[in-house]
Amino acid sequence: LNSDCYLLHITHGCKDLSPTPLTMVPLNHLIVLCSLATASMGFAPSNMKNTKLHSLTKAPTSRFMFTGIIEEMGTVVELVERDDMVLWDGSVGTGTELTVKGKVVLDGAYLGCSIAVNGVCLTATELDDNTFKVGLAPETLRRTYLGSLNSGASVNLERASEIGGRNSGHFVQGHVDGIGTIIDRWTDEDSLFYKVRVDKDILRYIVEKGFVAIDGTSLTVCEVNLRPDEQWFTFMLVDYTQKKIIIPEKVVGDPLNIEVDVLGKYSESALANIMPRIEELESKVKDLEAQLIKLQK
Repeated sequence: LNSDCYLLHITHGCKDLSPTPLTMVPLNHLIVLCSLATASMGFAPSNMKNTKLHSLTKAPTSRFMFTGIIEEMGTVVELVERDDMVLWDGSVGTGTELTVKGKVVLDGAYLGCSIAVNGVCLTATELDDNTFKVGLAPETLRRTYLGSLNSGASVNLERASEIGGRNSGHFVQGHVDGIGTIIDRWTDEDSLFYKVRVDKDILRYIVEKGFVAIDGTSLTVCEVNLRPDEQWFTFMLVDYTQKKIIIPEKVVGDPLNIEVDVLGKYSESALANIMPRIEELESKVKDLEAQLIKLQK
C-alpha cells in the first residue's frame, strides 16, 4: 500500500504488474492476495515461489509442515505423568509423556524432529527401533484429546514434509484449534460420512468445499451449518482413505482433533490490519472527489 498515490502494488518475480487504484480492488481480491502471500512461503508451485506481497506480511514460516496425508496408523504404548522431567535450568518438574509404536515415521527420524500424532505436531524426545516418545504440553492437553488416549489405541501418524516438496493434501501445521464431537455418521454407497459439531470460533473458518484437518487427515468439507442451534459441518471418507486412517473406528459421541485451514486465519489477520487504513484512504478519495466536483461547477 502506497499512501501517497493510493495504489496496491504487486511484484511477481522480476515482473512488475501495473499499479491498480485501491478503490478498484474488490475485497475478495484482497483476501486472495493475502492467501497468496502465505502460500508463497509454504508449499507453493515453483512459479509462485517469488511472489511477494509488499507491506502485508514479511514474517518467515517454519521450513517444515505437514500435508494431512497420513503415512501410517501407529499404536499407543503408554501415556504417563512423570515427576522427574529435567527442565532447561536443571530443575526437575512434572509433565505428560506419550510413547507411540510406529514404523514408517521412524525412517529418518532424529531427536527433535516433528511427528504429527492425530494431527498434533509433537517433538520426538526419545527414539528406538520401533517406538518414539513425545512430551504433551499443558496447551496440547487443553486443545486436543491426546490426554485421554489409552494403551493400545490407534493413532494417525505423519512425518513433517520439507516445504517445496510435493503436497497431496493441504497446508497442515499440526496446531490443533480445538476438539469437535461426532453427532452423526452414515454411509452413501462406498463413502462414509460424518457430521461434527464444533465451537463457533472454529466453525467460522470452515467453509463448504474448503480444507479441514481431522485427526491430522486432510479432508474436504461437504456441508456447513452456521445456525446457533446447529453449529456443525460434514465430511466424507472415500473407500481407500477409510482403510488408511483411524477415523472409521470412531462413532457418535467420540472426539476429533480439528485444525482449520490456516490460510483463512492469515487472511483475516492481514485484513484486520489493513482495513482501517483502506477505509481511511477511501474516505480521503471521496473527499477529493467531492472537492473536484465543486471545482468543476
